[in-house]
Amino acid sequence: MADSPVSVHKPGTMAQAAVAATAPEGMLIAPIWKRIVAISLDAFLITLLIALPTSGTFFLYLMAIDLLITEQAGYVIATWIMHLTFYWLYFKYTGRNYGRSLGQRAMRIAIVHDDGSLLGEAHWGRRAAHKTKYVIPFLGIFLGLWDVFKIYTHETKRSPVDLANHTVAAVDWSLPIETRGGLI
Repeated sequence: MADSPVSVHKPGTMAQAAVAATAPEGMLIAPIWKRIVAISLDAFLITLLIALPTSGTFFLYLMAIDLLITEQAGYVIATWIMHLTFYWLYFKYTGRNYGRSLGQRAMRIAIVHDDGSLLGEAHWGRRAAHKTKYVIPFLGIFLGLWDVFKIYTHETKRSPVDLANHTVAAVDWSLPIETRGGLI
């Protein structure tokens, strides 16, 4: 009898097989749609936190690139610096305190090292700096779409942020109990 035309590859998907050498058995990589929703939730939360006390004036200066050739250029530049710094601080300190951002927590995404271990406090600043590229006004959407394309074409389905920081965006319930820590 001939060999079966159906073969089973462990641990499941090609992405999981590519990460399987170091990752704990059964760890699932978070789907791209969950990652997009998570960063959208983070951006919505921060937008609310900034827009309400400033009555939207902050975002008027953030988007007013035409004012860069006037005497108000300093305000626009200061707004951009505050905007990027605020997001960097948000991503860094929610990562340090919760092991992920609030949007990732809502979508049940855990950020762990390639081997499934939790990230230390020193790793979150660099990862936060990489993630702020998605919130650069005007350019961030295109960078995000480019990274979505890269995720779809990469064999491990990991984002450029994950590859640069040697991390994995995993489905939190697929991690071993001992590595979940305070994630749930």
